[in-house]
Amino acid sequence: MILENNVKHLSKKIYKVTFSISRAIIIIGLCFILVYPLLYMISMAFRPESQILDPSVIWIPRSLTFDNLINVVSLMEYGKNLKNTALISVFSSVLLVLSCSVVGYGFARFKFKGRDILFGLVLFTIIVPPQTTIIPLFLGFRSFDFAFLGKIPVLFGKEPVMTNLLNTLWTMYLPAIFASGIRSGLCIYIFRQFYKGLPKELEDASAVDGCGPVKTFLRVMVPLSSSAFITVFLFSFVWYWNDYYYSGMFFINGNTVSLALSSLQSKLLAVNEGSYDPYRYIVSMQAGSLLVVGPPLIVYIVFQRYFTQSIEKVGIVG
Repeated sequence: MILENNVKHLSKKIYKVTFSISRAIIIIGLCFILVYPLLYMISMAFRPESQILDPSVIWIPRSLTFDNLINVVSLMEYGKNLKNTALISVFSSVLLVLSCSVVGYGFARFKFKGRDILFGLVLFTIIVPPQTTIIPLFLGFRSFDFAFLGKIPVLFGKEPVMTNLLNTLWTMYLPAIFASGIRSGLCIYIFRQFYKGLPKELEDASAVDGCGPVKTFLRVMVPLSSSAFITVFLFSFVWYWNDYYYSGMFFINGNTVSLALSSLQSKLLAVNEGSYDPYRYIVSMQAGSLLVVGPPLIVYIVFQRYFTQSIEKVGIVG
Protein backbone atom coordinates (compact mmCIF):
# COMPACT_ATOMS: atom_id res chain seq x y z
CA MET A 1 0.00 0.00 0.00
CA ILE A 2 2.82 2.38 0.91
CA LEU A 3 4.66 1.48 -2.30
CA GLU A 4 1.53 2.16 -4.35
CA ASN A 5 1.08 5.59 -2.75
CA ASN A 6 4.71 6.44 -3.41
CA VAL A 7 4.33 5.46 -7.06
CA LYS A 8 1.22 7.64 -7.42
CA HIS A 9 2.95 10.56 -5.72
CA LEU A 10 6.01 10.15 -7.96
CA SER A 11 3.87 9.95 -11.10
CA LYS A 12 2.00 13.12 -10.15
CA LYS A 13 5.29 14.90 -9.49
CA ILE A 14 6.70 13.77 -12.85
CA TYR A 15 3.50 14.93 -14.56
CA LYS A 16 3.73 18.37 -12.92
CA VAL A 17 7.40 18.77 -13.84
CA THR A 18 6.79 17.63 -17.42
CA PHE A 19 3.81 19.98 -17.75
CA SER A 20 5.83 22.91 -16.36
CA ILE A 21 8.73 22.27 -18.73
CA SER A 22 6.41 21.90 -21.73
CA ARG A 23 4.59 25.11 -20.82
CA ALA A 24 7.89 26.98 -20.42
CA ILE A 25 9.09 25.75 -23.83
CA ILE A 26 5.86 26.87 -25.50
CA ILE A 27 5.93 30.29 -23.82
CA ILE A 28 9.59 30.84 -24.73
CA GLY A 29 8.87 29.85 -28.32
CA LEU A 30 5.91 32.22 -28.56
CA CYS A 31 7.92 35.04 -26.99
CA PHE A 32 10.68 34.46 -29.52
CA ILE A 33 8.23 34.57 -32.43
CA LEU A 34 6.43 37.67 -31.15
CA VAL A 35 9.17 39.65 -29.41
CA TYR A 36 12.12 38.97 -31.72
CA PRO A 37 10.77 41.06 -34.67
CA LEU A 38 10.03 43.96 -32.33
CA LEU A 39 13.51 43.87 -30.77
CA TYR A 40 15.10 43.64 -34.21
CA MET A 41 13.00 46.59 -35.38
CA ILE A 42 14.03 48.76 -32.45
CA SER A 43 17.69 47.79 -32.80
CA MET A 44 17.79 48.64 -36.51
CA ALA A 45 15.73 51.84 -36.20
CA PHE A 46 18.33 53.47 -33.92
CA ARG A 47 21.42 51.92 -35.51
CA PRO A 48 23.77 53.89 -37.82
CA GLU A 49 24.13 52.47 -41.31
CA SER A 50 27.84 51.81 -40.76
CA GLN A 51 27.05 49.30 -37.99
CA ILE A 52 24.61 47.10 -39.91
CA LEU A 53 27.27 44.61 -41.04
CA ASP A 54 29.53 45.13 -38.03
CA PRO A 55 30.02 41.64 -36.48
CA SER A 56 30.66 43.17 -33.08
CA VAL A 57 27.17 44.72 -33.02
CA ILE A 58 24.44 42.15 -32.47
CA TRP A 59 21.56 43.82 -30.61
CA ILE A 60 22.72 47.01 -28.93
CA PRO A 61 24.47 49.53 -31.24
CA ARG A 62 27.67 51.14 -30.06
CA SER A 63 26.08 54.53 -30.73
CA LEU A 64 22.45 55.53 -31.11
CA THR A 65 21.14 57.80 -33.85
CA PHE A 66 17.78 59.44 -34.46
CA ASP A 67 18.60 60.32 -38.07
CA ASN A 68 16.74 57.27 -39.36
CA LEU A 69 13.52 58.28 -37.61
CA ILE A 70 13.88 61.93 -38.63
CA ASN A 71 14.36 61.03 -42.29
CA VAL A 72 11.46 58.58 -42.29
CA VAL A 73 9.15 61.07 -40.57
CA SER A 74 9.83 63.51 -43.38
CA LEU A 75 9.48 60.97 -46.20
CA MET A 76 6.29 59.43 -44.83
CA GLU A 77 4.71 62.80 -43.97
CA TYR A 78 4.17 61.15 -40.65
CA GLY A 79 2.44 64.02 -38.87
CA LYS A 80 -0.35 64.40 -41.42
CA ASN A 81 -0.79 60.67 -41.96
CA LEU A 82 -0.78 59.98 -38.22
CA LYS A 83 -3.59 62.48 -37.72
CA ASN A 84 -5.66 60.95 -40.52
CA THR A 85 -5.06 57.42 -39.25
CA ALA A 86 -6.06 58.43 -35.73
CA LEU A 87 -9.26 60.03 -37.01
CA ILE A 88 -10.11 56.92 -38.98
CA SER A 89 -9.24 54.44 -36.24
CA VAL A 90 -10.81 56.18 -33.24
CA PHE A 91 -14.06 57.43 -34.75
CA SER A 92 -14.64 54.36 -36.91
CA SER A 93 -14.07 52.11 -33.89
CA VAL A 94 -16.49 54.12 -31.75
CA LEU A 95 -19.17 54.05 -34.46
CA LEU A 96 -18.62 50.34 -35.07
CA VAL A 97 -18.88 49.55 -31.36
CA LEU A 98 -22.15 51.45 -31.03
CA SER A 99 -23.79 49.93 -34.11
CA CYS A 100 -22.58 46.37 -33.49
CA SER A 101 -23.72 46.49 -29.87
CA VAL A 102 -27.27 47.29 -31.00
CA VAL A 103 -27.23 44.53 -33.63
CA GLY A 104 -25.71 42.01 -31.24
CA TYR A 105 -28.30 42.86 -28.59
CA GLY A 106 -31.09 42.34 -31.12
CA PHE A 107 -29.80 38.92 -32.13
CA ALA A 108 -29.32 37.86 -28.51
CA ARG A 109 -32.52 39.02 -26.83
CA PHE A 110 -35.25 39.24 -29.49
CA LYS A 111 -36.98 36.43 -31.35
CA PHE A 112 -38.18 37.14 -34.88
CA LYS A 113 -38.59 35.26 -38.10
CA GLY A 114 -35.38 34.68 -39.99
CA ARG A 115 -33.17 35.52 -37.02
CA ASP A 116 -30.99 32.44 -37.37
CA ILE A 117 -30.67 32.95 -41.13
CA LEU A 118 -29.66 36.57 -40.70
CA PHE A 119 -27.16 35.68 -38.00
CA GLY A 120 -25.76 33.01 -40.28
CA LEU A 121 -25.23 35.69 -42.91
CA VAL A 122 -23.43 37.79 -40.29
CA LEU A 123 -21.10 34.88 -39.57
CA PHE A 124 -20.69 34.37 -43.30
CA THR A 125 -19.22 37.87 -43.59
CA ILE A 126 -16.36 36.69 -41.36
CA ILE A 127 -15.49 33.98 -43.87
CA VAL A 128 -15.96 35.92 -47.10
CA PRO A 129 -12.70 37.65 -48.13
CA PRO A 130 -12.91 41.43 -48.69
CA GLN A 131 -11.70 41.01 -52.29
CA THR A 132 -15.15 39.74 -53.26
CA THR A 133 -16.93 42.92 -52.14
CA ILE A 134 -14.36 45.64 -52.73
CA ILE A 135 -15.43 46.43 -56.32
CA PRO A 136 -19.12 47.06 -55.45
CA LEU A 137 -18.01 49.15 -52.48
CA PHE A 138 -15.63 51.17 -54.64
CA LEU A 139 -18.29 51.83 -57.29
CA GLY A 140 -20.86 52.67 -54.63
CA PHE A 141 -18.63 55.25 -52.97
CA ARG A 142 -17.55 56.70 -56.29
CA SER A 143 -21.18 57.33 -57.29
CA PHE A 144 -22.92 57.53 -53.93
CA ASP A 145 -26.64 58.15 -54.40
CA PHE A 146 -27.68 58.47 -50.74
CA ALA A 147 -29.34 55.03 -50.55
CA PHE A 148 -31.26 55.54 -53.81
CA LEU A 149 -32.65 58.88 -52.64
CA GLY A 150 -30.41 60.57 -55.17
CA LYS A 151 -32.30 58.84 -57.99
CA ILE A 152 -35.65 60.39 -57.05
CA PRO A 153 -35.03 63.42 -59.35
CA VAL A 154 -35.02 60.96 -62.28
CA LEU A 155 -38.77 60.54 -61.80
CA PHE A 156 -39.14 64.24 -62.59
CA GLY A 157 -36.90 64.12 -65.64
CA LYS A 158 -33.81 65.50 -63.89
CA GLU A 159 -30.30 64.19 -63.43
CA PRO A 160 -29.69 61.92 -60.42
CA VAL A 161 -27.86 63.41 -57.45
CA MET A 162 -24.61 61.54 -56.83
CA THR A 163 -21.52 62.35 -54.81
CA ASN A 164 -18.00 60.98 -55.00
CA LEU A 165 -16.98 59.92 -51.48
CA LEU A 166 -13.58 58.53 -52.41
CA ASN A 167 -10.64 60.14 -50.60
CA THR A 168 -12.97 61.13 -47.76
CA LEU A 169 -13.34 59.71 -44.26
CA TRP A 170 -16.96 58.80 -45.03
CA THR A 171 -15.74 55.67 -46.82
CA MET A 172 -14.76 54.38 -43.38
CA TYR A 173 -17.44 56.05 -41.26
CA LEU A 174 -20.54 54.99 -43.23
CA PRO A 175 -19.89 51.22 -43.06
CA ALA A 176 -19.11 51.56 -39.36
CA ILE A 177 -22.38 53.43 -38.74
CA PHE A 178 -24.37 50.59 -40.30
CA ALA A 179 -22.41 47.77 -38.57
CA SER A 180 -20.64 46.69 -41.74
CA GLY A 181 -17.14 47.97 -41.10
CA ILE A 182 -13.91 46.01 -40.89
CA ARG A 183 -14.58 42.60 -39.28
CA SER A 184 -17.97 43.80 -38.09
CA GLY A 185 -19.29 40.23 -38.16
CA LEU A 186 -16.87 39.23 -35.42
CA CYS A 187 -17.81 42.32 -33.37
CA ILE A 188 -21.51 41.45 -33.64
CA TYR A 189 -20.75 37.88 -32.62
CA ILE A 190 -18.87 39.05 -29.49
CA PHE A 191 -21.75 41.30 -28.42
CA ARG A 192 -24.32 38.61 -29.15
CA GLN A 193 -22.50 36.04 -27.03
CA PHE A 194 -22.05 38.55 -24.23
CA TYR A 195 -25.72 39.59 -24.12
CA LYS A 196 -26.87 35.97 -24.28
CA GLY A 197 -24.97 35.35 -21.06
CA LEU A 198 -26.86 38.05 -19.13
CA PRO A 199 -29.88 36.90 -17.10
CA LYS A 200 -33.33 37.43 -18.56
CA GLU A 201 -34.55 38.73 -15.20
CA LEU A 202 -32.81 42.06 -15.86
CA GLU A 203 -35.17 42.83 -18.71
CA ASP A 204 -38.17 41.55 -16.77
CA ALA A 205 -37.34 43.87 -13.88
CA SER A 206 -36.90 46.86 -16.19
CA ALA A 207 -40.21 46.05 -17.89
CA VAL A 208 -41.94 46.10 -14.51
CA ASP A 209 -40.46 49.57 -13.95
CA GLY A 210 -41.99 50.70 -17.24
CA CYS A 211 -38.89 50.61 -19.45
CA GLY A 212 -39.25 49.74 -23.10
CA PRO A 213 -36.67 47.87 -25.18
CA VAL A 214 -34.69 51.01 -26.03
CA LYS A 215 -34.61 52.34 -22.47
CA THR A 216 -33.74 48.88 -21.16
CA PHE A 217 -30.80 48.66 -23.53
CA LEU A 218 -29.51 52.14 -22.72
CA ARG A 219 -30.03 52.14 -18.96
CA VAL A 220 -29.54 48.49 -18.04
CA MET A 221 -27.56 46.66 -20.70
CA VAL A 222 -25.06 49.31 -21.74
CA PRO A 223 -23.75 49.96 -18.19
CA LEU A 224 -23.21 46.21 -17.81
CA SER A 225 -21.43 45.93 -21.16
CA SER A 226 -18.26 47.89 -20.40
CA SER A 227 -16.10 44.79 -20.78
CA ALA A 228 -17.57 43.97 -24.20
CA PHE A 229 -17.26 47.59 -25.31
CA ILE A 230 -13.59 47.76 -24.31
CA THR A 231 -12.78 44.46 -26.01
CA VAL A 232 -14.47 45.30 -29.29
CA PHE A 233 -13.10 48.85 -29.34
CA LEU A 234 -9.50 47.75 -28.88
CA PHE A 235 -9.84 45.01 -31.49
CA SER A 236 -11.48 47.41 -33.92
CA PHE A 237 -8.90 50.13 -33.27
CA VAL A 238 -6.05 47.79 -34.17
CA TRP A 239 -7.86 46.52 -37.29
CA TYR A 240 -8.51 50.01 -38.58
CA TRP A 241 -5.01 51.18 -37.71
CA ASN A 242 -3.33 48.31 -39.55
CA ASP A 243 -5.76 48.34 -42.45
CA TYR A 244 -4.07 48.54 -45.80
CA TYR A 245 -6.54 46.98 -48.22
CA TYR A 246 -9.58 49.22 -47.78
CA SER A 247 -7.47 52.34 -47.31
CA GLY A 248 -5.50 51.57 -50.46
CA MET A 249 -8.73 51.33 -52.46
CA PHE A 250 -10.70 54.23 -51.04
CA PHE A 251 -7.89 56.74 -50.41
CA ILE A 252 -6.34 57.00 -53.84
CA ASN A 253 -3.81 59.62 -52.78
CA GLY A 254 -2.89 57.65 -49.65
CA ASN A 255 -3.19 59.35 -46.28
CA THR A 256 -2.64 56.65 -43.63
CA VAL A 257 0.54 55.47 -41.97
CA SER A 258 0.18 51.98 -43.47
CA LEU A 259 -0.05 53.37 -46.99
CA ALA A 260 2.83 55.75 -46.29
CA LEU A 261 4.97 52.82 -45.17
CA SER A 262 4.13 50.87 -48.34
CA SER A 263 5.27 53.77 -50.51
CA LEU A 264 8.44 54.40 -48.49
CA GLN A 265 10.60 52.26 -50.77
CA SER A 266 9.72 54.29 -53.87
CA LYS A 267 10.41 57.51 -51.98
CA LEU A 268 13.82 56.20 -50.89
CA LEU A 269 14.65 55.44 -54.53
CA ALA A 270 13.57 58.95 -55.52
CA VAL A 271 15.78 60.50 -52.83
CA ASN A 272 18.76 58.39 -53.97
CA GLU A 273 18.06 59.34 -57.61
CA GLY A 274 17.08 55.80 -58.55
CA SER A 275 20.04 54.04 -56.92
CA TYR A 276 19.32 51.29 -54.41
CA ASP A 277 21.12 51.63 -51.08
CA PRO A 278 20.46 48.38 -49.14
CA TYR A 279 21.77 49.71 -45.84
CA ARG A 280 19.63 52.83 -45.87
CA TYR A 281 16.68 50.75 -47.02
CA ILE A 282 16.99 48.38 -44.05
CA VAL A 283 17.23 51.04 -41.37
CA SER A 284 14.56 53.23 -43.00
CA MET A 285 12.02 50.43 -43.34
CA GLN A 286 12.58 49.31 -39.76
CA ALA A 287 12.26 52.89 -38.51
CA GLY A 288 9.06 53.33 -40.53
CA SER A 289 7.65 50.06 -39.20
CA LEU A 290 8.42 51.19 -35.66
CA LEU A 291 6.53 54.43 -36.24
CA VAL A 292 3.53 52.49 -37.54
CA VAL A 293 3.30 49.89 -34.75
CA GLY A 294 4.34 52.30 -31.99
CA PRO A 295 0.99 54.03 -31.26
CA PRO A 296 -1.11 50.82 -31.07
CA LEU A 297 1.59 49.26 -28.90
CA ILE A 298 1.45 52.21 -26.51
CA VAL A 299 -2.37 51.98 -26.41
CA TYR A 300 -2.14 48.29 -25.57
CA ILE A 301 0.43 48.88 -22.82
CA VAL A 302 -1.75 51.57 -21.25
CA PHE A 303 -5.00 49.57 -21.42
CA GLN A 304 -3.50 46.09 -20.97
CA ARG A 305 -5.08 45.52 -17.58
CA TYR A 306 -8.54 46.58 -18.75
CA PHE A 307 -8.17 44.59 -21.97
CA THR A 308 -7.22 41.39 -20.13
CA GLN A 309 -10.11 41.76 -17.68
CA SER A 310 -12.52 42.45 -20.54
CA ILE A 311 -11.40 39.37 -22.46
CA GLU A 312 -12.04 37.22 -19.38
CA LYS A 313 -15.49 38.73 -18.79
CA VAL A 314 -16.58 38.46 -22.41
CA GLY A 315 -15.45 34.85 -22.48
CA ILE A 316 -14.28 34.67 -26.09
CA VAL A 317 -11.29 32.60 -25.01
CA GLY A 318 -13.40 29.68 -23.89
